[in-house]
Amino acid sequence: MVALGGGGFSDGGAWSRLDDYMLSLASKPRPRICFLPTAGGDTDSYVATFYRAFSPRECQPSDLALFRRTVVDLGAFLLEQDVIYVGGGNTANMLAIWRTHGVDRILRDAWEQGIVLAGVSAGAICWFEASVTDSFGLGLAGMRDGLGLLAGSACPHYSSEERRRPVYRQLVGSGFPPGYAIDDQVGLHFIDGRLAEVVSAADGRSAYEVKLEGAAVRERPLTPRSLS
Repeated sequence: MVALGGGGFSDGGAWSRLDDYMLSLASKPRPRICFLPTAGGDTDSYVATFYRAFSPRECQPSDLALFRRTVVDLGAFLLEQDVIYVGGGNTANMLAIWRTHGVDRILRDAWEQGIVLAGVSAGAICWFEASVTDSFGLGLAGMRDGLGLLAGSACPHYSSEERRRPVYRQLVGSGFPPGYAIDDQVGLHFIDGRLAEVVSAADGRSAYEVKLEGAAVRERPLTPRSLS
């Protein structure tokens, strides 16, 4: 499982080392990768950006729309993939739609079968028990309604959006589950629910373990391996 704090093809670039890293985890030639653009409302432009980025790569890209659903057997479609990549957008709305269509249960099955699950922003924090999200308006809020495949919480865009750090620290200090803060262009790779590696596609970016120790909230930097 790979959680990206921001970046990847979503930034508009056709090539990203984070995306290459994610594909490499499938450990097979021309892996099948399915994009879930639910959090972004299945917008045509977001899906087109995905295909522009992945069609030139050695992979087999596809996408799954739920707002204009055309796939009858979602389980059969998703469980034949090698990588499932979840896009950014509104986390709360995405989770609600997934649960309506049963995608939440299918993703758990995919995880148990060893399919690579990955995502950026909303697509990164959805795997955790809890997260910091802007799903409910212009401000940030804690949400405890994640899929729970990964323990604890997560906060994306940690250094690029000025309110992320103080809000996450305040939440953790008030009893919110501890977890991980992730900068843009940084990915966390989990194996069997445990953090295995931190990678970065840009200099000066990092991730942090954020937890309450006594009466103080502590951030422990997690030094990434550079992909450049």
